[in-house]
Amino acid sequence: MNIRKTGVLMLALLSLKTFNPAYAQVQEDFVYVDTLIPSIHLDIRYASANNFIGGPIDGYYRPCALLTQTAAEALMAAQNELAKFNLGLKIFDAYRPQRAVRHFVRWSQDADDVAMKDVYYPHLDKPSLIEEGYIAARSSHSRGSTVDVTLVDLNNGEELDMGGFFDYFGPESWSYAKTPTTMQRAHRMLLQTVMEKQGFVHYPQEWWHFTLANEPYPDTYFDFPVQ
Repeated sequence: MNIRKTGVLMLALLSLKTFNPAYAQVQEDFVYVDTLIPSIHLDIRYASANNFIGGPIDGYYRPCALLTQTAAEALMAAQNELAKFNLGLKIFDAYRPQRAVRHFVRWSQDADDVAMKDVYYPHLDKPSLIEEGYIAARSSHSRGSTVDVTLVDLNNGEELDMGGFFDYFGPESWSYAKTPTTMQRAHRMLLQTVMEKQGFVHYPQEWWHFTLANEPYPDTYFDFPVQ
């Protein structure tokens, strides 16, 4: 096991109140995505202030992307497919600790914190973010096989125009939104087609969100930190 993966494993074990000998084997299945796919681009928003809360999120200590081995290998196949056209993937989020999800819920209940409203949810009242499913007590990301991605030009690293941006709360982010241009819709469809070909299922309300259909831990929500 390499040093980086060992560090993740040790932190996971330390975070448990009671040691579970089976937990170590579970963590063996997680990999750093950029180690497996060196050409992939990372923009891990929740390790920065560039997100809908406006600050680093609980459990994100470094801007790195973790996925189960199975999901990472499927993502590598998608990256290889896109590379034929000098295109590739950029990751905004991958594995998300359960503590980060709890952070989202706490934030959603703080009526006074609307610092990022004008950017990320200008047409919604904060309480409706939970009612409409944008914030939830559990996330598929915490199961380790969900990833938020967009397309980039491998020649210069620039994002393709998707007709919207990551984590915008509104119908404009739906996969089949009518507001983007024909070219923007084509970019969304290309991303969806390539990801689905490799076994991912897209979430219709977020064009960037994909979960591996045959994920290895469909009922487990992990809470070890991202670092």
